[in-house]
Amino acid sequence: MSIITTATARLVDIAVEQDRTDAVQSFVKQETILVDVQTWDGATGTGYSYTIGTGGTSVLALLRDHLLPALVGQDARNIEALWQRLFALTRATTTGAITSLALAAVDTALWDLRSRRTGEPLWRLAGGHRQEVPVYDTEGGWLHLSTEELVKGALRAQESGWAGVKIKVGKPHPAEDAERLRAVREAVGPSLHIMTDANQSQTASSVLRLAAALEPYDPYWLEEPLPADDISGHARLAAATRIPVAVGESMYSLTQFRSYLEAGAASVVQVDAARIGGITPWLKVAHLAESHNVVVCPHFLMELHVSLAAAVPNGQYVEYIPQLRAVTRTELTIRDGLAVAPDVPGIGIDWDPDALDDRRVA
Repeated sequence: MSIITTATARLVDIAVEQDRTDAVQSFVKQETILVDVQTWDGATGTGYSYTIGTGGTSVLALLRDHLLPALVGQDARNIEALWQRLFALTRATTTGAITSLALAAVDTALWDLRSRRTGEPLWRLAGGHRQEVPVYDTEGGWLHLSTEELVKGALRAQESGWAGVKIKVGKPHPAEDAERLRAVREAVGPSLHIMTDANQSQTASSVLRLAAALEPYDPYWLEEPLPADDISGHARLAAATRIPVAVGESMYSLTQFRSYLEAGAASVVQVDAARIGGITPWLKVAHLAESHNVVVCPHFLMELHVSLAAAVPNGQYVEYIPQLRAVTRTELTIRDGLAVAPDVPGIGIDWDPDALDDRRVA
């Protein structure tokens, strides 16, 4: 009954809802790779991953040419075995973004199928720690926004009962970033958490000046200050500043997270289910972080991550960046500053088939 009979993939382009810029790039669109699996008894599951403008067709090709054919005839219940089987087929390209994104689309589809078959929502099936998780806003903190717009966005989030906001940093001079952060801190007072994100834009020397300039305004964390593969640089920074260092959105394997945690280079883990290869490795990273007494605040994908952050005891925050509203029939519920994990069987995303078909490009 649980034998996979069909596995297909498609690529859908979803436009951004507003301009999104950081210190190194602009988010122009979400290339969304969807995988649909069906078993002998008619049970189905849909999973997805994404890029922010390039590489979607490469992920699609890997799925169609190599991974999806290997799924047919396999037992959908054996998610760990299937993840390892597909990973082994890609030895020549691992560890890297294309492989992880392809694996994630398959893995989330299998978890969706499992959740639907068992009749349990993902947040409970993956751990069931709680159903609600605090949310912080990123949409009001992009780098191109004026200081006045940053203040308005932070006040709006605070008035809505949200516990935090994110401000992008990486202006030409640290004093500019500090002034923007100062204005927001003075407007919201000491209680609102203000996250900062440099998007890997700093060097070994500039990051020390940036951290020193931001420290007086009590940032909740400094995110991706250096290139993601610079473990020793993040460790030196963590030892030099009282601002917690957050990393993880640009990591693609469990061992990368282990190396960061063992080096004391991460105080906040921002593992992304798409970039790590799906729900299966996401949970491993979360439990690894828990063993180091480190919180998990996943990157992006709020519609999926709300259930995963709710599943584990160290899931601290969900990042608010709405991106799927154009292709779903419902959206994330936020109540009293808390994101609520969907209580329906499956991964909790109510796709709109017609809207997906309208945006299908491959």
